[in-house]
Amino acid sequence: MGPKKVDPARVWKEYEKGIDFKTQLNLYDTVENNENFYIGKQWEGVVSNGLPTPVFDFIRRIVLFLVASVATDNLKLAASPLPSSGQTASGDVERVCRIINAQFEALFEQNKIGRTVRGFMRNAAVDGDGCIYSWFDPEVVTGQAAQGAIRVQLLENTRVIFGNPNDREVQSQPYLLLSRRELLEDVRREAEANGQDPEAVKPDNDEANDRFDAMTDGKVTTLMRLWKDRGSGTVRAVKTVRDAVVRPEWDTGQKRYPIVWLSWDAVRNCYHGQAAVTGLIPNQIFVNKMFAMTYLSQMTTAYPKILYDKSRVDKWDSRVGAAIPVNPGDRGLNDVAKVMDPAVISPQVSQFIDLTISTTKECMGATDAALGNVKPDNTSAIIALQKSSSVPMEMVKQDLYQALEDLGLIWLDLMRVYYGTRYVELPPTQAEEQAMAELGIARGAAEQPQLFDFSGQLEALPLSLKLDVGASAYWSEIAQVNTLDNLLMADKITIEQYLERMPNGYIAKQLELLDELRQARQMGMAPSGGAPGPMTGEGEAYDPALQAGHSILNRKMQQAF
Repeated sequence: MGPKKVDPARVWKEYEKGIDFKTQLNLYDTVENNENFYIGKQWEGVVSNGLPTPVFDFIRRIVLFLVASVATDNLKLAASPLPSSGQTASGDVERVCRIINAQFEALFEQNKIGRTVRGFMRNAAVDGDGCIYSWFDPEVVTGQAAQGAIRVQLLENTRVIFGNPNDREVQSQPYLLLSRRELLEDVRREAEANGQDPEAVKPDNDEANDRFDAMTDGKVTTLMRLWKDRGSGTVRAVKTVRDAVVRPEWDTGQKRYPIVWLSWDAVRNCYHGQAAVTGLIPNQIFVNKMFAMTYLSQMTTAYPKILYDKSRVDKWDSRVGAAIPVNPGDRGLNDVAKVMDPAVISPQVSQFIDLTISTTKECMGATDAALGNVKPDNTSAIIALQKSSSVPMEMVKQDLYQALEDLGLIWLDLMRVYYGTRYVELPPTQAEEQAMAELGIARGAAEQPQLFDFSGQLEALPLSLKLDVGASAYWSEIAQVNTLDNLLMADKITIEQYLERMPNGYIAKQLELLDELRQARQMGMAPSGGAPGPMTGEGEAYDPALQAGHSILNRKMQQAF
């Protein structure tokens, strides 16, 4: 179990120990240097003495390409019961999964997970690690008696400390420390609300993380320590500052640590990873220096210089059309002055600069074909090159998908602890649908908000998570529709079974059509609408791949009635 007494001195000592480990890795300097190069401050700390300091920032474009190629797909979490639970065939379990999936969709929209994921991967690529912290905010208004919602926040890797720095697995850590810089007044107010002495909270500075000294006034470093109790298996927490307790130890009730951690390139025996930017900086410095020396050479030798005989010309006049007096002598005027040709820079300099940039991009997968910098003379070849250039990113993609599955498990844990009983739209079970069909009740009339016990249901029902991602999910739906078409054509399933299993969005007013079919079968007559609507959702583009399915469904409905 956790320590018997977690006092501020013990927590601060663990915090300093974590800072020492990060300092040994040179993490703080590396993160600051990487951030500067990413935003274009690539001559930071260099005394130029008036020399040119050009910046040709290819690092930013490479990072944006890497992040966009990984995090642009539409992501979707789907919950399903564990096969080993023996409850996969239950209609109630299916209904619970549909409720959880609806909650996931709402959380994705409320927390702007698309933007969060892009920031998550950006931090991993630039700093080495990305971290998403989830918590339950009881202040969120939901429009019903049960208040509160799940929120997410990105944390810097410099503010997260693992109890075991040699293990990158979050859930196996003995403890976690989350440090923040908060306003002194807010922390004192929170301490007073929790029955603690607010005057014991003193302002301090954060030399390890604060890059701007002027912004440290009136702030204090707060530490939240999380650890798992061995007896109950739940996560306990305490919030402290250096010399005082802000919130005494409490049992969160959660069974999982509420953070998701991802390293861009994993480093053996270390929870901090290697950033993609770190390996690009030497090449960026070389390119900038080559351009700076070229600029300097052009500025000093690019223009022609005049050499004149000082014994015959006292002072050279470079004004346009000005007369230059020459003293008489034995020599002719041809020997008065001469134009010195400018120095010529070897073309190999520019070629080597271009070679360095292009080779760096290719090594990172940001080829010209992937970036769209090629003429579309051969479309098939361009697509093949784009797909081959994205292959090295598959490992990072899979790590991201696993991180989002872990995020879904954390959300399930938070729902179980904090959601309690609240209103949701409960879809009817299969038995209820059959009873409504016999009574002639439309399905939509039964989908009214009802109370749902998240704590009880999620405690008793084991759920697994699968992740549907972008284009792959789209093509899996196409394959599902084609399979249903073949089963319907072979008379292996009925029209009702076909419509029940059709993915959402392919048939306009799908539920209404299903209700009409059931009512028509009971009454022994065809539905009033005749053939079903188009196989695409309203306002969506028509998909030629489903044309065969349209005709099959129309023929089957004509045969059925």
